[in-house]
Amino acid sequence: MVAPRLAPRLAAAAAILLATMAASAVAAETTWCQWRGPNRDGFVAGAAWPDGLADDRLEKAWRVDLGPSYSGPVVAGDVVIVTETADAATEHVRAFDRATGAERWHAEWEGALRVPFFAASNGSWIRSTPCVDGDRVYVAGMRDLLVCLDVASGREHWRVDFVKALESPLPAFGCVSSPLVIGDHVYVQAGSGFAKLDKLTGAIVWRVLDDGGGMSGSAFSSPYPVTLDGIPQILVQTREELAAVDPEKGSVLWKTPVEAFRGMNIVTPTVSDGRIFTTSYGGGSFLFAVNPTRTDKPVEQVWRNKIQGYMSTPIVIGGHAYVHLRNQRFACLDLTTGKEDWITTPFGRYWSMVAQGNRILALDETGDLRLIRATPEGYELVGETKVAAEESWAHLAVEGTELYIRDLKGLSAYRWK
Repeated sequence: MVAPRLAPRLAAAAAILLATMAASAVAAETTWCQWRGPNRDGFVAGAAWPDGLADDRLEKAWRVDLGPSYSGPVVAGDVVIVTETADAATEHVRAFDRATGAERWHAEWEGALRVPFFAASNGSWIRSTPCVDGDRVYVAGMRDLLVCLDVASGREHWRVDFVKALESPLPAFGCVSSPLVIGDHVYVQAGSGFAKLDKLTGAIVWRVLDDGGGMSGSAFSSPYPVTLDGIPQILVQTREELAAVDPEKGSVLWKTPVEAFRGMNIVTPTVSDGRIFTTSYGGGSFLFAVNPTRTDKPVEQVWRNKIQGYMSTPIVIGGHAYVHLRNQRFACLDLTTGKEDWITTPFGRYWSMVAQGNRILALDETGDLRLIRATPEGYELVGETKVAAEESWAHLAVEGTELYIRDLKGLSAYRWK
């Protein structure tokens, strides 16, 4: 017989497991269904990557021109779904045939929002990466709008305007967080906090971690589901702190400050061996240990390193974090000691990274794609090639033998030969 106090935790753990199974069942070959892939950690399995990136290993299948977007592509069955902002006035969601690039459907809504002048160079267009769950896709618009669309037709099931529903201020930099689906609910950092909604109706179940929104609130990060010490929780990084939220009740299990210049906590937290790694602009890099039995101090800092990440979420392989830094260098951090194994010379301003085994595909915002062998012994470049002529800030998507590159002027599909 299960103890009454453990039943909710076991139910929540089962929900996370079922959600993972459901995401895997979107289609037999579909895994890149959300922010950073099937498990939101940047890793993919499936077709083995080739040993290099020469022209005889990677070929362009098709390309479509689009308006600008920072949203990463997601795959649902035989379509790839992307977003765009058109004429600084409307937001669009488009589904393209994976084989041919032909458009299957498109949906749109008013979505103009101009970011503050000091951030204008970063663009006033849609940012959040959609999340596919079964026959539905969830898309967050700049104006704190969450829209649920039908994967097959693009028909709208429901939408929630958090500004109206919760009387929260517009996020000054637009909604950035990428939605997460667990079981029967969708979670997103919007409405000046962290919200849980019924995924079929859009009904808001609860909102926690109210940060006031506007200029100094409204998260830049995205939620990450984990089970630590047998307790299911969702890691939520706000502009000022890292927190864990019970996915059922919405109670905050613990939280700790994360120093950052002007609240630029942007990356998604990463877990390694039961410990949480994050890095911030102006703050440094941090490793935290969770101690759920200690009510006085359930989370504590293990170490802090002065090197700073920025917008690129790290990849963790074999107890080492591979981090693209604020100073544009690429670094390997030993998560046991917090010391740098190595740091390279500068590259571009942003990398999105996908891993398979001990190799990392890194898409530079300059449109350069690099294949890197992950080893603490030193930076080891396996191969590189140019995949976009325009700036490429959206996250790279890898689905089987296919790569999807979303630059500021279009979407390109590549295939391994």
